[in-house]
Amino acid sequence: MVAASQPLAAQAGLQILKAGGNAIDAAIATAACLTVVEPTSNGIGSDAFALVWVNGRLHGLNASGPAPKKLTMEAVKAAGYDHEMPKRGMIPVTVPGAVGAWAELSRKYGKLPLTQVLAPAIDYAESGYPVSPTLAKFWQLYYEDYKESFKGEEFRPWFDTFAPGGRAPKAGEIWRSTGHGATLRLIAETNGEAFYRGELAERIDAFFQKHGGFLRKEDLAEYAPEWVDPIKVNYRGYDVWEIPPNGQGLVALHALNILKGFDFPEKESVQTYHRQIEAMKLAFADGRKYITQPSDMKVTAEELLSEQYAAERRALIGEEALAPEPGHPPRGGTVYLAAADGEGNMVSFIQSNYMGFGSGIVVPGTGIALQNRGHTFSLNPDHANVLKPGKKTYHTIIPGFLTKGGQPVGPFGVMGGFMQPQGHVQVIMNTIDFHLNPQASLDAPRWLWTRDKTVEVEAGFSSEIARALIRKGHQVNVVLKEDGFGRGQIIWRDPETGVLSGATDPRTDGEVAAW
Repeated sequence: MVAASQPLAAQAGLQILKAGGNAIDAAIATAACLTVVEPTSNGIGSDAFALVWVNGRLHGLNASGPAPKKLTMEAVKAAGYDHEMPKRGMIPVTVPGAVGAWAELSRKYGKLPLTQVLAPAIDYAESGYPVSPTLAKFWQLYYEDYKESFKGEEFRPWFDTFAPGGRAPKAGEIWRSTGHGATLRLIAETNGEAFYRGELAERIDAFFQKHGGFLRKEDLAEYAPEWVDPIKVNYRGYDVWEIPPNGQGLVALHALNILKGFDFPEKESVQTYHRQIEAMKLAFADGRKYITQPSDMKVTAEELLSEQYAAERRALIGEEALAPEPGHPPRGGTVYLAAADGEGNMVSFIQSNYMGFGSGIVVPGTGIALQNRGHTFSLNPDHANVLKPGKKTYHTIIPGFLTKGGQPVGPFGVMGGFMQPQGHVQVIMNTIDFHLNPQASLDAPRWLWTRDKTVEVEAGFSSEIARALIRKGHQVNVVLKEDGFGRGQIIWRDPETGVLSGATDPRTDGEVAAW
């Protein structure tokens, strides 16, 4: 089974499973295909994270990249940015890790060669595909924004690649990118080497030098994804797993750790939503203060996830909405996809350019759209996530995984910037506390805490509960657009029969492809 936010990508993964590949091969095929068939959310220049269940245990892969060696605070301030990293352009581009993730996952756990695994993505790039409705909507929104805000010559390749006729493609129109296809072919033939130490690295370097960017071929050549030990909390008998920092999966686990001290007899009650929101606010306050790359963190993940600290934070939740403040622990985008095979392997995979197409920087003739992850760095020298060359920034993209009794239940994820840990908490509670099936867990109306006491809710959210939350001091805004509430996928495995149950979010063009 493969669950993804775009049907053609899910089918590409299924095609690889039918050809004898395993879940790891299928995840790579789907991820590569998504760079073609959903370029509004990710690209060849993305970062990625994966949780892989193989050989009876869970493995974590961190394929986020560090800041280039030339990207210093002094250089950013000399470019005119004193208070915040820019969102677009050359400056916020850090070393992209997605290609490294594909190559490393294939090398360590794949069964088929990358030339075969990337073939569906190459075919869609070269032959074209009809643009799906949700994709067309976002593509048009970004085009309208970019044509007003992208004035420099460095942005011209974005328009050449993604708006070749002077506009965004409409739903049902065929879009192709031969440069994208040629790049994927080079990556496949060299197992990713061309991107980091070959022809593609040279082209990236030349373009950045030409336009005053900081990324260099030396930064690319030194990059390698990192295998990490996933972190977890036990929530009502289930282990919920996330990637450790520099990812924000810690925020989801911290919130669940706080929430497990309460009873939730029913889903649709004001007390349930109030406590969820308050726990999320407290977890985010800590996450934003402390999360960065582990070597620069002032506290460890274990300290933040201790039972003692969860109890301290839980005690702050009363009957009224609070403005969140970080605590003091005791010392001691984005596309998401899920894949599972008949051998018991399961993959939770996420890759993202951040903020739609990312930086707006596309390397000419290659289809390589680069992420803007450096935007999350702080320019405050006293902040844990302060910009430093060679440092990995706070990362919003997080894959999730659920186990029980040491056995896999399955992969899950909800993409969408700072919605992601909030989506993880809501999906896990829908599953464990409220016994919803995977599709119902994703279909349920969502809430999104944004700042202070402000909470956004979807149109289908109970108006009665929204009014009750307002009486508790929450500032509740009903948002008619679904754009900010994330898009997720789930695959659960029945422990007795091995039967897979999959779901994909109604907020996207997704599909669950099964065989």
